[in-house]
Amino acid sequence: MKLLAGNSNRTLAQAIADHLDGPLTRAQVKRFADNEVFAVIDENVRGEDVFIIQSTSYPANDNLMELLIITDALVRASARRITAVMPYFGYARQDRKTGGRTPISAKLVANLITRAGANRVLTMDLHAGQIQGFFDIPTDNLLATPVLAQDIRTHYEKTSDLMIVSPDVGGVVRARSLAKRLDADLAIVDKRRPKAGESEVMNIIGDVEGRRCILFDDIVDSGGTLVNAAEALLEKGAVEVSAYISHGVLSGPAVTRVEASSLKELVITNSIEQPLEVNNCSRIRQVSVAPLIGEAIRRIANEESVSKLFD
Repeated sequence: MKLLAGNSNRTLAQAIADHLDGPLTRAQVKRFADNEVFAVIDENVRGEDVFIIQSTSYPANDNLMELLIITDALVRASARRITAVMPYFGYARQDRKTGGRTPISAKLVANLITRAGANRVLTMDLHAGQIQGFFDIPTDNLLATPVLAQDIRTHYEKTSDLMIVSPDVGGVVRARSLAKRLDADLAIVDKRRPKAGESEVMNIIGDVEGRRCILFDDIVDSGGTLVNAAEALLEKGAVEVSAYISHGVLSGPAVTRVEASSLKELVITNSIEQPLEVNNCSRIRQVSVAPLIGEAIRRIANEESVSKLFD
């Protein structure tokens, strides 16, 4: 088994390698003067089971091209099996036609990864579970819920007193899963989205008065939904509001919004490499998923069950 990393999240890749007590395979992924991506594998990988650790986060197109080109290099180097380990799967929010003459970009990305030569995909908390069906190769979708649930148990003495809140109707199944693990109650934020990147809270489904609320979702992008939901929950009588999110995309003014918001804290995983602005924000804390991904990689390499991680 060999682990190889692109440039998108080398800190997480090294943490995964440390968890597995092995080094990262030596490789160079660099740019030509016109920004073309070039990759060369500096070790023999013939007949090896290779795992490429690469989130397709910002800059999404550059990181996706790195993944495809590294995969092609490994195919031509005669690797036995290539697994694309994508802690964050970019383009996942484009999983269906939202109007006339619009693309299904998640399917296109799945086709690109498959045609590049990947034999398997390992990802975490896909925005839409049906994206697994976009691939014609085995795809494992890990859940960050157990990791985040353990962090909540560490920071809250009595989890049964908490109210887990889904920031929209689409995330109810995810939020219910966390509430069940913590033996907590569930509430739902009913919102509408006038246009992409904007949201407006219409109603709160559930009694949150006097409760400590935790907003739970898979992605925080601009931060508008979280901030608006936190304000609405506090107006309905919530004592405090925190947020636990799998993927901290945090684009544009997101960090500024979170810093100025009523959120007690925002907890994200390290599926995406964060800039200093995020790392220095007092309201944002990161939880490592390196042990989770590392254990999944070990199980795949040993032909063991991955789903038993969540039993």
